[in-house]
Amino acid sequence: MLNRPHGAAPRGTAADLPPGRRVTDPYRWLEEADSPRTSLWLRDRDREYERQAAAWPLRAPLAERIRALVDTDLWTPPRQRGPLLLATVRRARREHPALVALPARGWGPARTVYDPAEEDPGGGTTLDSWEPSPDGALVAVQTSVGGVEHGRMRVLDTASGTQAGPAVEGVRYSHVAWVPGPEPAFHYVRRDGVRGLRGVWLRRVADGSERLVHACTAPASVPGVRALDGRWLLISESHGTGHRTDLWLADLADPRPRPVQVGLEAETEALAGPDGLLYLRTTLDAPRRRVMAVSPEDPGVEHWREVVPEDDGATLDAFAPCGTAERPELLTVRTRWGISEASRYDARSGALLAGVDLPGEGMASALQAAPDGSVYLAYADVSEQQRVLRLPPGSSRALPWPPQERAAPPPPKIARTPTDCRSADGTRVRITVFAAPGTPEPGPTLLHAYGGFGRPRQFGFSATVLAWLLAGGRYAVAHVRGGGDAGRDWHLAGSGRSKPRAVEDLVAAADALVGRGLCTRAQLCLSGGSAGGLLVLAAATSRPDLCAAVIASAPLADMARFERLGLGRMWTREFGTAADPGDFAALMSYSPYHRALDRSSDGPAPRFPRVLLTGFHGDTRTDAAHPRKMCAALLAAARDRGEDAPRALLRYERDVGHGPRAVGRAVALAADAHAFAAHETGLVPGRPGAVPNRE
Repeated sequence: MLNRPHGAAPRGTAADLPPGRRVTDPYRWLEEADSPRTSLWLRDRDREYERQAAAWPLRAPLAERIRALVDTDLWTPPRQRGPLLLATVRRARREHPALVALPARGWGPARTVYDPAEEDPGGGTTLDSWEPSPDGALVAVQTSVGGVEHGRMRVLDTASGTQAGPAVEGVRYSHVAWVPGPEPAFHYVRRDGVRGLRGVWLRRVADGSERLVHACTAPASVPGVRALDGRWLLISESHGTGHRTDLWLADLADPRPRPVQVGLEAETEALAGPDGLLYLRTTLDAPRRRVMAVSPEDPGVEHWREVVPEDDGATLDAFAPCGTAERPELLTVRTRWGISEASRYDARSGALLAGVDLPGEGMASALQAAPDGSVYLAYADVSEQQRVLRLPPGSSRALPWPPQERAAPPPPKIARTPTDCRSADGTRVRITVFAAPGTPEPGPTLLHAYGGFGRPRQFGFSATVLAWLLAGGRYAVAHVRGGGDAGRDWHLAGSGRSKPRAVEDLVAAADALVGRGLCTRAQLCLSGGSAGGLLVLAAATSRPDLCAAVIASAPLADMARFERLGLGRMWTREFGTAADPGDFAALMSYSPYHRALDRSSDGPAPRFPRVLLTGFHGDTRTDAAHPRKMCAALLAAARDRGEDAPRALLRYERDVGHGPRAVGRAVALAADAHAFAAHETGLVPGRPGAVPNRE
């Protein structure tokens, strides 16, 4: 096996038998992550990758610039509990954020409550989530090791950092809803069927005793829980990301749930207002979302009252009830093609009070209301690192937080240019293009897309993107169907059996960039991760002449078996299921792995673009079997054409997963991916517009 040309893997004979047809799967054996022959195959991929990467001129310069751009203190918006503000901060030149506490009144030094680097100096432990108790005396901290996002939850004393009570083992991004009272207790969720039951549990801190409060019995649904206003318990079940939410409300003192929204095809989030009402951001009869209000005493849908109407041109992506009981307000954040717009509304009348001045054309997120009526939020844009702002009660001018943080130097100038194209069915698809002044036309261009789960593309800060732009490259984003850029309808138009529309949208965007002279085919690289990795691979395998290169990070690739890998069983609302003949036909029409395997009897295998795949051994979401199998299929296609150089590279990492990682590893991954893009599109030091010599 080790002597095969550029790592061509031996073909197996495994096959699935979905309804009506046979699907071959010659590299099924690569799903066995730790088998001896998979390990040998991966060792060859590692050697092959390092040989190729050593020749990329921008590998070291990009890593140096990206590291310099991220070496700053990075705060998250604080949550006020009792006399404390709790937040995370990743200090400059540190690998992980730490959880810290500060006084809510006045100003004092940040005191560390939990630092994963102190627990694990090797950097393998990540802080996945945290939730403080109502009085701020305790905080539930969730951590995992090796990137698996499946770890343990501990309750820590915020004053001493010591653990209170036994840990909860085997949790994955659990919501935590504290119960006020003399004996500390909290509700949390189990998603994975431990003890045979998914759902919401009530747990005592002192001895770890617990009981089931709400069983989650619907297939492929995810339970959630939130405490509202210190009195109410909100229980949720999500049926497919971005598709449907069932909600129940219970009194914390008597948790017998009453339905808020059950069985309706709408995605809804609920928060408590200072006036005692429940406010709901919902897609019910509003594809771009609106805000409704209802009394928690009688919370059914039939009693909802509209407060903030839907905007026909922007999606309502975040909101926060704020102000006071006497003068309740709502802060809303809408996204209009990647750019945030913030506004204040009167929560009683629904009247627009004022727009909120944001620092620029970027992304506002992570809204956190404080007891005094103010709101903390994060802001970032393409050229400026995330910072935290505080919007005082009744004000439309956000102030920097923490107040004693030093002002950052002026950010570099980056131009944003909106344009569009027509997809195969005539649908208008928006494209946003970023470039530094003086960027040549045509020139090396990255085209990014995600197009999944109803997520809108928002233009926050990416040190990687900024480094690419400052090196002379162009960066474009295709707002394809399947994402949430134009609301729920836009999402549904690119999901399930309509997922091929998202692929067609991306192909049309690539053609438009070339047709308008922004780049040539040889200067174009597609880029996407996770569901976006699926999208760019599907586009490149459907149109092998589309571009020069593709970066697919932790992608889905085998759509015949995605339900059996990682969290795929939870995503049938998004992609469909191989058990349904109609869904299966749609899945196979764009499945990148099977397109790469397809051989026409009338001619040779297609010549695909050069592809960089990244895979993470601890990936419990998409599963690293996808990039492993995709790499094998692409290598086989190149071998069948008699090509000497590999058309697919696999950058494979151990001890990390799909989620957060140490800064140093994140920088190295980003620099390598974009150095590959630079090499393939001709972006070289000193000659930003150079065209590569394609064989």
